[in-house]
Amino acid sequence: MGKTIAEKILSEKSGKDAYAGDLVVARIDQIALQDGTAPLAIRRIRELNKPVEASDRTHFFIDHAAPSPRKELSNDHKLIREFAKEIGADFNPPGEGIIHQLMVERYVNPGDLAVGADSHTCMYGALGAFATGMGSTDIAIAVVLGKNWFRVPETFRIEINGKLPKGVFAKDLILHIIGKLGVDGATYKALEFHGDTVDSMDMDSRFTMANMVVECGAKVGLFKTDEVTKRFLAERGREDKFREIKPDEDAEYERELYFDADIEPMVAKPHNVDNVVSVSEVEGTKVDQVYIGTCTNGRLSDIEIVAKILKGRKVAKDVRLIVAPASREIYLKAMELGYLKVIVEAGGVIIPPGCGPCVGIHMGVLADGEVCVSTQNRNFKGRMGNPNAFIYLASPATAAASAIKGEIADPREFL
Repeated sequence: MGKTIAEKILSEKSGKDAYAGDLVVARIDQIALQDGTAPLAIRRIRELNKPVEASDRTHFFIDHAAPSPRKELSNDHKLIREFAKEIGADFNPPGEGIIHQLMVERYVNPGDLAVGADSHTCMYGALGAFATGMGSTDIAIAVVLGKNWFRVPETFRIEINGKLPKGVFAKDLILHIIGKLGVDGATYKALEFHGDTVDSMDMDSRFTMANMVVECGAKVGLFKTDEVTKRFLAERGREDKFREIKPDEDAEYERELYFDADIEPMVAKPHNVDNVVSVSEVEGTKVDQVYIGTCTNGRLSDIEIVAKILKGRKVAKDVRLIVAPASREIYLKAMELGYLKVIVEAGGVIIPPGCGPCVGIHMGVLADGEVCVSTQNRNFKGRMGNPNAFIYLASPATAAASAIKGEIADPREFL
């Protein structure tokens, strides 16, 4: 019987002929921790009082509160920095970027098994890696032992065909899919993406898709590797890490779902990611803040479309536009290409690479009753620091259009 991508990778890493439903103990290739979750993991590691076996595969990131807005968080950052030095692990200071963007830029390769103390670790599946989030205690075990146990997930085969219309992007597509599946429609499943729409996607779009699969409960979002994957790795000096990763032709799937790419721009209304409607249904809703960035949509192509829409225009009066590149590399390229200049001239504010407003710690916390259009991946109550505010999720194009009009707007008007 053939295997899915998830079954293949977990079989290889465990040395067991594994299929959906099996329990395996597997060697982990990459481990990621950020400043919100690492302190608890570090304390658990110390409690275990065992030699650390996986320091060479462990990466720490300061991104959720970067730079630190409070002394308590500064003390956590100091703890992480000193512990990373103590065990000889990789440490990424404030300003380098968001954990997930840096992991794909620098570390994760096709066929890897990666875990992270962050639910959006699933983003790395765009590179043909089995990548999933775990709790801080499980991550502590991974750092100490270099392995952990996994239940091999059942897989949904998601096939998408057709050309994305003007003004419609990968973010719209994944919101559309989550809207159909529901927030718990794929709990502990692997989503495997196929179809000519997927084949024609650039790497940035695949990252956006894989990043958000956890919003319908999925364990991981997986893409087969191809020339797009190879180019991405080659640009970062890792072409030798390319492997062909694909399912067997006779792989068995729990479900097969089919989608047409011919959709409208989509928006997820408060307060659930699956509360998805077309932009026309919420067009005209007054907006107080627009946030463009995060591990979902803070990449160069995202900033490019924002600059294209904003060029020669101004952000609406009484609207705050905040833009955060996802990494230092993206920040520098966007600066070099003039995208950041366009955004600032239009009235936007550029903040350091990091999570910032997305997790409601600083640099964009909402006031009571305010409405934010954001390119992030979650819109639960309190997500941006205030349970009395309202978050609408959208693509960078829809967000930029909304910043100009001061209300939720259809990006096709500006493209």
